[in-house]
Amino acid sequence: MTVTSRPFGTAPDGTPVDRWVIDGPGGLGAAVLTYGGILHSCRVPDREGVPGDVALALASVGAYAEDESYLGALIGRYANRIAHGRFALDGTTYRLPPNEGTTTLHGGPDGFHRRVWAATGFEDGDRAGVVLRLHSPDGDMGFPGNLDVEVTYSLDRHGTLAIAYSAETDRPTVVNLTQHAYWNLAGDGTVDGHELTVDADLYLPVDADAIPLGPPAPTAGTPFALGGKLADALRDPHPHITAAKGVDHCYVLRRGRAAEPRPVARLAEPASGRVMETWTTEPGLQVYTANHLGAPHGPHTAVCLETQHFPDAPNRPEYPSTVLRPGEVFRSVTQYRFGAVATTR
Repeated sequence: MTVTSRPFGTAPDGTPVDRWVIDGPGGLGAAVLTYGGILHSCRVPDREGVPGDVALALASVGAYAEDESYLGALIGRYANRIAHGRFALDGTTYRLPPNEGTTTLHGGPDGFHRRVWAATGFEDGDRAGVVLRLHSPDGDMGFPGNLDVEVTYSLDRHGTLAIAYSAETDRPTVVNLTQHAYWNLAGDGTVDGHELTVDADLYLPVDADAIPLGPPAPTAGTPFALGGKLADALRDPHPHITAAKGVDHCYVLRRGRAAEPRPVARLAEPASGRVMETWTTEPGLQVYTANHLGAPHGPHTAVCLETQHFPDAPNRPEYPSTVLRPGEVFRSVTQYRFGAVATTR
């Protein structure tokens, strides 16, 4: 396993951007940009051993700077949505810039997906990767406290792409970090034929602004009971609460937050035989079927499996807390474990 870096253009403010490439055996590999901490490539073999790129990407930093779909990016300070762009913490109300109507989505208009991260590569026997670091100052996008974030991407020779997060603050704040890769195990086309199962009996119904309505609801008997081809979920999920056919909902994982990663989802593509298992320590999984993805890819050409805490949790004391205080360390680990089978289960 090796890791190398090369220049990859400049950010809109002129800051140089690098592309870190992790290479493994049999064409296995990944690439990460320092702009947005973007996963720019993920190459895994199919059942015949032929490698293919299963993560959607764009061609340049300029394209990413104009992109509004968070393609492949690290998301922070707060993944998903905060209603009305505000929350209260310890008696103080904090106001955030809205970027989806009145909602603050994925950290705001200048979230972590727009930043250039400092990077250091490493090689460690059967795995290699890159460590990304970012300082988010007090008041950044309205969030309190200086926040120092570290994210480690690593790939091992067995086909596991791991993403480990940590963060520390000097003032009470809220933190919810995730990775926004768009997966297509076929490498192109739509994901209609992909098969997805999620280890969850409950999901969070949402209103017209994609804000949770309240407590979790059972998936049984609804189009959100994912356990087969994504075409079933794309056909007619819930037209009265979402204008786009498709899924963009948080699943409440059966075992809640865990100390060590455990399997929470399985994505399979029958034609190639590729399988991707998602393992995480997080309590929630946002499943998004790229309902609004624009050119050059288009809607439903990928599926996002975003491991995270729940949307709008800072305004929902009944949800798992996203509060981080001085002296504490936010930690989270997600693994995407790739393989290939002769036939899907």
